[in-house]
Amino acid sequence: MVARIYKPARNAMQSGVAKTKHWVLEFEPERDRAVEPLMGYTSTTDMTSQVRLTFETREEAVAYCERKGIPYHVTEPHEPARRKMAYSDNFAHSRVGQWTH
Repeated sequence: MVARIYKPARNAMQSGVAKTKHWVLEFEPERDRAVEPLMGYTSTTDMTSQVRLTFETREEAVAYCERKGIPYHVTEPHEPARRKMAYSDNFAHSRVGQWTH
């Protein structure tokens, strides 16, 4: 029962950063999911896959795992490289690509 500690990435469909400020502790699945033959539902007998704990800081999550004796690994967050660009840069004379309109 190994735990993953990570900071979730932002939603790709929105520019907001909601639900990305906390660190999350989730357990890695021990068993594969199985398809129930009668109805076709996907199910699992692994109840730890339903546990999701949130912490304010990474240190709190690590301290929790060490206090409870849970093996863990931490995934550091990846900060996206933002390119600052103004709307007027689309019409600059030094533009590398062609303007398509």
